Amino acid sequence: MSGRSASLQPPADAVKPVRHPDAPAPGDLLGAHYEHCFGCGPGQPHGLHLEARAGEGVTLTAEFTVQPAHQGAPGLAHGGVLATALDETLGSLNWLLRTVAVTGRLETDYVRPVPVGTTLHLAAEVTAVAGRKIYSRAVGRLDGPEGPVAVRADALFVEVKVDHFIDHGRPEEIRAAMSDPDQVRRARAFEVNP
Repeated sequence: MSGRSASLQPPADAVKPVRHPDAPAPGDLLGAHYEHCFGCGPGQPHGLHLEARAGEGVTLTAEFTVQPAHQGAPGLAHGGVLATALDETLGSLNWLLRTVAVTGRLETDYVRPVPVGTTLHLAAEVTAVAGRKIYSRAVGRLDGPEGPVAVRADALFVEVKVDHFIDHGRPEEIRAAMSDPDQVRRARAFEVNP
C-alpha cells in the first residue's frame, strides 16, 4: 500500500522473513490458537470462527463468513469486525515464524462493503523483520481468492515474552491455558493482541 504510515515502513536494515523449520506445512490448517478467541476460537458463539491455512514461505490464507451478529449497518459487516478478521489473519502469521508477538499497529483500508452471508477470503504475508518488529500485510476479497478487494491492512507486530500475557491477563484464564496438557495449544494460547 503506497499510503501507509511511516511506522509501517520497514527500516533499511530489515531482513526477509524466514519460515521456522517447525512451522506447519503449506496447506495445513492452523486451528484456533485459543478456544475463547473472538477471531478464531470455536468456543465463541458469535466469534468469527476464522480458519487459517499455512501457505508457502511466510504466507497464509484464511476465510470467515459474515454472520448476522457481525453486522454494523443493516445487512453489512461492521468495520471493526473486518479489522478483527485482518488482525487475526495477520497475527496467525507469527505461528509460521514460531514467534510470540502482539499487534503494535494495524492500518486498515475499507474498499467495498461486505454483505452478511459473504465469505471473506484473506491472504497475508510477512514482508520484513527488524529486531523484534515484524511487518506484514493482508488483503480480503469477496466471492473467492481472486475476487474483488474489500479490505486490506498493513501491520506491525512486536515480539514479546510469555510474561507479557502472565502480567496482563486475568489469572484464571492464564492458569487454565498454562495447564493445558497439549504443548502446541498451550504455546498458541499466548498469540493474542495486547
